[in-house]
This record gives sequence, C-alpha cells and structure tokens, in this order.
Amino acid sequence: MSTLSAPTQKALVVLVQVLGLAVWFSATAIAPTLRSEWHLSASALVWLTASVQLGFAAGALTSSLLNLPDRFPPHRLLAACALGAAATTAALAAFADGLATAVPLRTLTGAFLAGVYPVGMKLMASWAAPVDRGRAFGWLIGGLTLGSALPHLIRGLGDLPWRSVMVTAALVTVGAAAVALAWVRPGPLLAPSPRPEARYAFAVFGERAPRLANLGYFGHMWELYAWWTWLPLFLAAAHAQRSATAVSLTTFVAIGLAGVVGAVVGGRAADRYGRGPAAGWALAVSGACCLASPLAFVAPWPVLLTFLCVWGAAVIADSGVFSTALSETADQRFVGTALTVQTAVGFSLTVVTIQLVPLLAAVTGWQYAFVLLAPGPVLGALAMRRFGAAVREQGAR
Repeated sequence: MSTLSAPTQKALVVLVQVLGLAVWFSATAIAPTLRSEWHLSASALVWLTASVQLGFAAGALTSSLLNLPDRFPPHRLLAACALGAAATTAALAAFADGLATAVPLRTLTGAFLAGVYPVGMKLMASWAAPVDRGRAFGWLIGGLTLGSALPHLIRGLGDLPWRSVMVTAALVTVGAAAVALAWVRPGPLLAPSPRPEARYAFAVFGERAPRLANLGYFGHMWELYAWWTWLPLFLAAAHAQRSATAVSLTTFVAIGLAGVVGAVVGGRAADRYGRGPAAGWALAVSGACCLASPLAFVAPWPVLLTFLCVWGAAVIADSGVFSTALSETADQRFVGTALTVQTAVGFSLTVVTIQLVPLLAAVTGWQYAFVLLAPGPVLGALAMRRFGAAVREQGAR
C-alpha cells in the first residue's frame, strides 16, 4: 500500500496520462512535413494515425483476453508499456524514411499504449470511491486529452525538425514510466486478482447496463479521434492564410485546453446529475457541432476558434463518464478487463472514421467532412438515455 494520500495518488495517475500519451499524435502533428518529405498521398497519410489505433485495438484485445490488467501489478505494467511506446517512437525518429518503416513502428506504439490508458483507468478506479469517481475519471481523461495534444504544442512553439518533435515526445513518455514506477501504487479499492477468464472479454456485452455504457462509448469514439486527427486540415482549409504555427497552436487549444475543461466538467456533472444524463448532454452538444461545422467553416477566425473550443470540450466531456459507468456496473473482479475490451472495440471503430473523413473531404471539401461524424453521438445519446433504467434493474436483482 502506498504511503502517499489518495488525492496525491490520483494526481500522479493523471500526470502519468499526460506524459504517457504524448507519443499518441506525435506523427499526426508532423504529418504535413512527412507528406512533403516522403511524397505521401492523402490516403497514405491516414496510416500515420490509423496504424496507432489498430495497434491499440490489437494490444487492448490481447490484454483483455489474457486479463493482463487484472493479473499483474498495474503500475509496473503501465511503466513497462510506457517505456515500450517511448522506444518505438524514438526508433521512428532514428530510422524511419517512409511508411514501410513508420507504419509498423506506429502500430507497436499503439499496442504499448493499450497498457497505459486502460491500466491508468484501473488505477484511478482503485483510488476513487463511486461517490466521486466521475470527477476522478474526468481528471484522468483531461490528462489523456492534454497529453494527446502535446505534440501540437511542441510543434507550435518552435520550428523543430520532425525527428526532434518525435524524440521530444518519446522523452516525455519516459517520464511517465519513471513516475509510475517511483510513486504510483494501486489503491485500497483494487479487487483481488482473479484467475484468468478470457470469456469475460465477451460476457461483459451480455449484461444490459455494461452493454449500454459500451454502446454510448462506441458512439462517442465514432466522432472523437477522427475529429482530433483531421482538425488541423479542417482549420488549414478554412483559413488558408494562417501559418502552420497558428494552426498547431489553435489545435492544441481546442483539443488540449478546452478538452481538459470539458473532461473535468463532464466528470463533475456525472457525479452530480448521474452518468446517463451527463453523457447524453455531452453527446448532444458534440453531435450538434458536427452538423453545424459547415457554417463554422466559413465563419470569421474568432468565431471559428470559439466554436472549436466548445466542440473540443463537448467531444471529450463524456469519455470519462463511460469509463466510470462501466467500472461501476461490470463484474468488479474484472474491471480492468472490461475497461480494456471497451477501449479495444472503440478504437477499432476510430479507424473507420479516420479513413472515411478525408475520403468525404475529397468529394465535398473539408467544409462538409465532419458531418459524417454526427451519427455516432446521436446513437450514443440514445443508448445513455436507457442506461439509468438498466442500472436500477441491475441493482434490483
């Protein structure tokens, strides 16, 4: 048991997410440079992000089937995976000269990150009682959001060569491993490690409340990562006169800073008003933003920036709510497995929309590309409307 207090442990878990997720969008942030240097088409460029998502999904699925987050000390598993993600990112900076090298390395990075984010959720759940778990998960998702946006800040603050951006992100992620090993420990709410049960990776979908929490999450993921991935190109197309630095910093503000605010507010709302209503309202706002994005595209820069900050807050505000809801309704012996399989399926879905958005943009232009994302939050909101009744039904048994 850690001698550090619960608030300190929760803060450390959040810090690990900020540092550990810095490598996630490291290649996406430098995509325009790589497109020019490696002579890539738009369809080829997709794989700098899609390969990470596929690697994450494969790593999460493997972890779920083997119950890794429930069988090994989670802080050590997290540290080892953070080091792996940092190593593969540094290797890309050192050796990659095209997609043939970059895609396998980015896939491995995603696989290692499947041991950082879901395991961080398990650690947070071990320190957060249900009464304030929504708030705790809100801060955790805020850390993920800020960490994912860090490469845009690194690129925007200085005209660094792309390899330097990747190395910087890798070093930040090494910091996550160091913090996890030195100070992070599981909390008193950690359930005893069970014997391996691969079936629970599938059985969780047979329970109504966890199934609805998962469906809400899948609708959320249909929108989230495609929006994060293609926001820089949407901005660049909307205001072509803006510099690459302005686009990078605006992307960081909309994804990182606004996202932290949205995640924290969403977590607090989940504790105060309930998991279903909090997620439903966030999904409704982000879905409305998808539909309104063609109007925002032609708006003046200050109006567009304000709109994107609202969208950036809403699109992530519900993410921690789904994790909280699942951690409370799944079999408590297999919370780590349930959270990991949730993310495995969710991140598999992101590959679809990451691929489809630029294809639609090639036909309609970037002005209408994000309308494609609207069905996800709409369907997710419908699932979360039923979630409260499912929880009451589960509690009555």
